[in-house]
Amino acid sequence: MRRIVLLGSTGSIGTQTLDVIASRRDRFEVAALAASGGNLATLVDQIERFAPARVALAREDVLPGLLEQLTARGIRHPEFLTGAQAASQLAAQDCDVVLNAITGAAGLGPTLAALAAGTTLALANKESLVIGGRLVTEAAAPGQLVAVDSEHSAFAQALRGGRADEVRRLILTASGGPFRGRTREELRDVTPEQAMAHPTWNMGRVITINSSTLVNKGLELIEAALLYGVDYDDIVVTVHPQSVVHSMVEFCDGSTLAQASPPDMRLPIALALTWPDRLADAARPCDWTTAATWTFEPLDSGTFPAVELARRAGRAAGTAPAVYNAANEVLVDAFCDGRIGFLDIPDLIGRCLTEHLATAHVEDGDLTVAAVLAADAAAREQAARLVEELS
Repeated sequence: MRRIVLLGSTGSIGTQTLDVIASRRDRFEVAALAASGGNLATLVDQIERFAPARVALAREDVLPGLLEQLTARGIRHPEFLTGAQAASQLAAQDCDVVLNAITGAAGLGPTLAALAAGTTLALANKESLVIGGRLVTEAAAPGQLVAVDSEHSAFAQALRGGRADEVRRLILTASGGPFRGRTREELRDVTPEQAMAHPTWNMGRVITINSSTLVNKGLELIEAALLYGVDYDDIVVTVHPQSVVHSMVEFCDGSTLAQASPPDMRLPIALALTWPDRLADAARPCDWTTAATWTFEPLDSGTFPAVELARRAGRAAGTAPAVYNAANEVLVDAFCDGRIGFLDIPDLIGRCLTEHLATAHVEDGDLTVAAVLAADAAAREQAARLVEELS
């Protein structure tokens, strides 16, 4: 029986994680849940169904309403923790696996807390690795950090097929999002509603918008380099609209190993919860009795510059990836609020990154949590100023 602490329980990855757990109640126990507090109805249902001993809320102001709903339904009250550090407190508690599915830079504290506690960390919060960089990788013991993203789970599986010194390249696949094949000019007037219409995955707002701009693929590029110690020049992004091949590893002899499965996050989630073992029947396999076509095409970096911006930030290391991520989070909100256009997102990320590298960059050797948080805050302020200028 593995005891699971789930952070970000009411989001897309969080709810799918609980689906996996519910299907194997003999294998998993929910020790604790953490949520922002923005979706109390879902959280109440989760508390009733899984009876966690502890629950963390980022927003203290919603606790009275949550208590009222639990009492009205006769649900036993767990121990509650509230505030900005509540999720980190849960991440540090005794358990077998912490699955961090918090969205954005707020996941850094819980990631470091879980690693410091020596617990296996199933990481869906790629941003904490991206902005924390070597602070996260150096805090992790061998095998302690397990990827939840389907692409990085695919790398981990394919890498079992050879030694580290036999790896030539990582091939990171991207669906291309809802705007694949469009020109830059055709993207000028797209709306948030159009950007939210992802052709393959059902995700939360930030990740879905990031997938339409390919910022998400940029974050995954940095994540792959950090997780697997591969040089940025040796990571290739290819567009694969069917989202069946989740990524590939090319070896020195010319062989390429791919991990393929129908798009379903329950598979990499289940693997992360049980790693290095597999959970039988976690998701349906490919149907080899039905004709299918898988296509691959090069990424149009001129129309979608976010990946190359991420490569630039990753090579610079230090605080540069934190700026890339923080500016994007502000700009996604501004785009969804109708204050800037779709193309402004990567353009303004580039401006924030260029200014940071020229004036305030902290090199990797001098990186601290304080420096990461300062760069994060400064990038948010700069992005907000640029939005105001455009508005």
